[in-house]
Amino acid sequence: MTVQTDDRLLDAPMEPVQCLRCDARLQVRKSSWQQTSIQWDEEAAATCAERRAEASTPGRCRLETCAALWDSIRSAAAEGGIHVPDDQY
Repeated sequence: MTVQTDDRLLDAPMEPVQCLRCDARLQVRKSSWQQTSIQWDEEAAATCAERRAEASTPGRCRLETCAALWDSIRSAAAEGGIHVPDDQY
């Protein structure tokens, strides 16, 4: 059996997006308008105001993202700041 190479990162690489609220800078990849991959690094996680607030509340789970970041990603995609492939995988 032949294993097919996954070339999706060649067609739609990770791109930087800066949160419009707190200026955290993350790597984002849009595979389609419905699918988004987000890559946090230590600096972005420490900068995110919503993640810091969530982490300081006892008994709360740690957020993987925040509402302000989602708004920033949608805005960047709509304005052409990040690539959104026309066809879906």
